[in-house]
Amino acid sequence: MSMTEQIRQYLLEVEEWLEETKLWLERETIEDDSLLETLEDFKKEVQKQLEAHILDGKMLEETSDHLHQLSERVQPYFADEERVKESVPIGQHRLPPLPYAYNALEPYIDQEIMRLHHTKHHQSYVDGLNKAEKMMKEARETKNYDLIKHWEREAAFHGSGHYLHSIFWEIMNPKGGGKPSGALLQQIEKDFGTYEQFKKHFSEAAKKAEGVGWALLVWAPRSRKLEILQAERHQLMTQWDTIPLLVLDVWEHAYYLQYKNERGQYVDNWWKIVHWPAVLNRFNEAKKVKWQLY
Repeated sequence: MSMTEQIRQYLLEVEEWLEETKLWLERETIEDDSLLETLEDFKKEVQKQLEAHILDGKMLEETSDHLHQLSERVQPYFADEERVKESVPIGQHRLPPLPYAYNALEPYIDQEIMRLHHTKHHQSYVDGLNKAEKMMKEARETKNYDLIKHWEREAAFHGSGHYLHSIFWEIMNPKGGGKPSGALLQQIEKDFGTYEQFKKHFSEAAKKAEGVGWALLVWAPRSRKLEILQAERHQLMTQWDTIPLLVLDVWEHAYYLQYKNERGQYVDNWWKIVHWPAVLNRFNEAKKVKWQLY
């Protein structure tokens, strides 16, 4: 694909992200006319660029910067306190929108992987969780629990897949990379010695996860410290009573189209798009949970 074609594809991805994000904000009845106007104006600007074939490096850089600024404005709505107080009705979970275009994480994760991963794999977990919840509701209403073991397993698998992926998208960003800061860095150094030791430990956990699964940095309210865990599939071989902060998907669908069997290369490159401010935000919220220490 030529550079011009790549830029055009990028603009199409940005246009799609802007439309999906605007629809999501409207569906959630979020009243921020200024943001909605900005999204619409930016979309029109992108459409003009596509129609006029203004496809050069300077325009690409300006568009990327504008997209990043917009994604930072949208992010707080994903965790708005008033909305968090609400609950998802039984069987009505939804696929969250990505806070960036499908090709925004290139060259570290290409757009085909991101699109398939988000629209197909994550969507399947949302659908599976919704079905499991509806079937368990039916079991309660009919008092027929013959298949309850099956649906509980389905809820565990698909629910964990949905929730982990929702975190996964949030803790990556095209402007990511570098090191954490503030209280999170201090806690990492306290619990792992140095940031480099933490990064090596997490990377090795990801590279050596059995079969398909995840590597997770979690906050343990029961011991008031950070821990690194592995999860097989989404829900097996992990630890209860912890709060995930940073998660890395090492299922093959997360990297195989681009990295083939080189999981290690995928893991090493992934650090370049970790969005530490989002991880810090999760850490600060997680620390508010206080249990008796044992």
